[in-house]
Amino acid sequence: MMVSCGTGGNKDAAGGPTRHIPVMLSQVLPMLYPEDGGRYIDATFGAGGYTRAVLEAAKTTVLAIDRDPTALAEGAGLAKEFDGRLALVRGNFSEMAELAERQRFAPADGVMLDVGVSSMQLDRAERGFSFMQDGPLDMRMGDAGASAADVVNRLPVAELANVLKVLGEERRARAIARAIERHRADHPFERTGELVETITRVLGRPRDQDKHPATRTFQALRIYVNGELDALAEGLAAAERVLRPGGRLVVVTFHSLEDRIVKRFFRLRSGKVSYGSRHFPEDLSRFDTPSFQIVNPRPLSSSNEEARANPRARSARLRAGERTDAPSHELDLAALGVPSMKARPISDLG
Repeated sequence: MMVSCGTGGNKDAAGGPTRHIPVMLSQVLPMLYPEDGGRYIDATFGAGGYTRAVLEAAKTTVLAIDRDPTALAEGAGLAKEFDGRLALVRGNFSEMAELAERQRFAPADGVMLDVGVSSMQLDRAERGFSFMQDGPLDMRMGDAGASAADVVNRLPVAELANVLKVLGEERRARAIARAIERHRADHPFERTGELVETITRVLGRPRDQDKHPATRTFQALRIYVNGELDALAEGLAAAERVLRPGGRLVVVTFHSLEDRIVKRFFRLRSGKVSYGSRHFPEDLSRFDTPSFQIVNPRPLSSSNEEARANPRARSARLRAGERTDAPSHELDLAALGVPSMKARPISDLG
């Protein structure tokens, strides 16, 4: 997640005019602790803010991964500036281990994960992520699979309500889903503005300082379309496989669903879970050899100054762990609390 800035003479993350500063950079960098000769993976490249910081902090090399071809194209200037020290690779961070092996970049000394949508995507109306700007109702981080328009126009209403309730934590999910059903019967959704208008007819117009009524619905659709929670869990497990002993995994999340998964991952992998916890399966013996040590038991938050300058940073939480020499563990999505709710292929939508 990045914060938009004004343009000026300085370079941005990808080598052009200043536009983006990565959230919680002042906390991420010390946690990652870049050192000369170190190899680091920026698994959510975006505008390249973390990558630039790591490349400038020491004589490091970075493997940057992003599923968005636009982000990689705009990162070409950064790769040229740090010739030979940055490799840009297209892919999902859930594929990190395979991509790192293919690039001969494993084991790595550190992995950065900035989970969620970047302001590069939010600020471009044509990507369809933002309820603040009208654009095509898309929300795909890549360029394949069902779009948000496909989901709201074709998903059965009960299933749609469940998506909004579980992935958006939207209390009025059923009422919003029914309103969407009525609208799409006559006019299939094509634009973000149409969806925002439908939601506000159910929840009312936003008041000053209040969270926009479309926030939770847009969050749910984005997570569903991009399979973000599954990818997060798979990305954490991939980082576990690719890090050397002593290597650091640093994760920045932006809402409670993500943060809970990261918290559970580190607690399980560090052996900090009480047996019989209502959140975890009873058989936890496979985690008796911890693969991580938790670096910060309590999540770090953005500074007051950063939160004032960038509203998107207010909900950011940072958790970090250090890899031990124990073997990697098998991924258990249920143990991490990942909802069993994968997006359907377009051909399977109603």
